[in-house]
Amino acid sequence: MSIAFIFAGQGAQKVGMGYELYQHDDNTKKIFDTYPKYRDLCFNGPSEELNQTRNTQSTILLESYAVAQFLKNKGINPEYVAGLSLGEYSALAFSNCFNLNDAVEITAKRGEIMQNALPAGTTSMAAIINLDENTIKNTIKDVTGLCEVANYNCPGQIVITGENAAIDEACELLKAKGARRAIKLNVSGAFHSSLLEDASNKLRNELDKYNLNKPEYKVVYNTYGTESDDNIKDILQKQIKSSVRFQQSLEYMIQNGVDTFIEIGPGTALSGFVKKTNPDVAVYNTDTLESILNICEVLK
Repeated sequence: MSIAFIFAGQGAQKVGMGYELYQHDDNTKKIFDTYPKYRDLCFNGPSEELNQTRNTQSTILLESYAVAQFLKNKGINPEYVAGLSLGEYSALAFSNCFNLNDAVEITAKRGEIMQNALPAGTTSMAAIINLDENTIKNTIKDVTGLCEVANYNCPGQIVITGENAAIDEACELLKAKGARRAIKLNVSGAFHSSLLEDASNKLRNELDKYNLNKPEYKVVYNTYGTESDDNIKDILQKQIKSSVRFQQSLEYMIQNGVDTFIEIGPGTALSGFVKKTNPDVAVYNTDTLESILNICEVLK
């Protein structure tokens, strides 16, 4: 068996995340209690505060890190790690690329930078369902205004990002080309687009304040969909303004022998992406204490 941990991205957050494990496990309690602000947001919300990008990223990272450490302490170790956008930071923290305190600080800064990157209400993102990559790319290049691919999530789901009018036009054109649905996402801006060039430079200024170590696990990066020996600060600077190649990351790990994926963090979206990418591999989620304990029982 070859295991990969895949870490949840922004959007998976929910009030109460991590609370069951916190009550169950002393080490998890110690991790959360070190960060009372984020602990209380995870457990009690309110959701309006939890959903603020400046808070969301550090809370998801904290919960994901605690879950991954619990599994590791139970003897379940991955060969590969990867994450969806923000989840890449959780993967790197778990891999001791940076310590947890630094990771919490960095993601808080990243969230703040992203939240303030673009004028409110001017940009957006949309998920395009059941339309092939080439049709999407060829269609969006002809819209008026900036429209780019943000995420390659899985077969049949690609997310576009850009200026509001361009996204609206692209959605109509893509539905006319056969997309089953074009779903506007509840996000505060056009993340993973070239509009975040300035934000990427601000993020790099923050990253340069920290020392990064070589990851202890094999990391598959969003920007490439593969492992990379590039400077990790360069990768993270580029990631915020580049397409997330999550489907390609899954395919790379499967090609390299991974047959079992564990979604780390709240939600089950990544498990769905795995199933749509390759229904023959095993996939588990850690959305509840019951599901976490089941993993420990099945994979011990």
